[in-house]
Amino acid sequence: MPRNLSIDQHWLNLARDHTPEHRFAGSTAVEWETWRAALLPKVRQTLGRLPEKPSLSPEILVEWQADGLIKQKLIFDVEPGLSATAYVFRPANATGPRPAILACHGHGPFGKESVMGNDTSPEHAETIKELNYDYGLQMAKAGFVTMAIDWRGFGDRDDRKKPHHHDIAHNRDLCNLHYLRASVLGMTMLGLNVHDGSCALDYLCQQPYVDADRIGVMGLSFGGTMATWIALCDERVAAADIICYSDRFADFVMRDVNACGSQLTPGLYALCDVPDLHGLIAPRPLLVEIGVHDECFRIESAMSCYEQVQKIYEAAGVADRLELDLFQGPHAWGANRSVAFFENALAND
Repeated sequence: MPRNLSIDQHWLNLARDHTPEHRFAGSTAVEWETWRAALLPKVRQTLGRLPEKPSLSPEILVEWQADGLIKQKLIFDVEPGLSATAYVFRPANATGPRPAILACHGHGPFGKESVMGNDTSPEHAETIKELNYDYGLQMAKAGFVTMAIDWRGFGDRDDRKKPHHHDIAHNRDLCNLHYLRASVLGMTMLGLNVHDGSCALDYLCQQPYVDADRIGVMGLSFGGTMATWIALCDERVAAADIICYSDRFADFVMRDVNACGSQLTPGLYALCDVPDLHGLIAPRPLLVEIGVHDECFRIESAMSCYEQVQKIYEAAGVADRLELDLFQGPHAWGANRSVAFFENALAND
């Protein structure tokens, strides 16, 4: 038998031969209910120890009007000794509580800025154009209250942007660096960001202009990861739009090495695969957006993921609550069905 000295090849071999413990293999509602009840608690446990929620103590830093919207930038506490900044946009002419969407940003240096339409520099404008990235702004223009915060290590929470900041880790991937720091404390970066997202939903649900029973999440790429996990961990989320985050762990993690410390939790692939995570969102409405020419998540494995999610939604008896926007585009927001999807999923029945 030939010897192997390639660690990369070894990971690929392990992934090829691996079947997660709770990969969905049923076809009936009873099998789906049993599977979900067994897997969901275990998935949540992989997030590790979570902080206690403090009083948010929110403070509106600035408020202005543009694009027919009332726009606010605010700061609030997410745990003792740590805060987050956010934008909240709402239609200026709206009356009564409105449905709200937490718009999750993906990777990139600007955090929430591009998602909420900040095009004040050529770099910001190019990011928005390249990824069709300003879904937080566009969904607010469509009539929703929208909110976006910076995940840890991004935007206002990127220490490399602080004046006179010196850090020997300046050139390292902050997602991986903070994952290591979190892990020695029994935490994960994904768990901490889910916690911060839950704090953001706390704020939204406290506002008189928000209908707390009509909350959605959406996000592109890493933002799709966050939309997935916030939906899994917070039952206040009534619908989700996952944009260009459909794949298999064997492909984008093991084969393509297209992952980081903010996207994964210990033991996750031992339990399940990405389509199982998406399927756990059922019975709630889910829109999956896949770019045919996405170079981050290849179309073959992206569609393989979606087809398995279809089987889960069918077994759950809610196939009509799963939608696909397969658009001819790159790693970007398709923007073809999001407004109609959330209008229907978050309708005031």
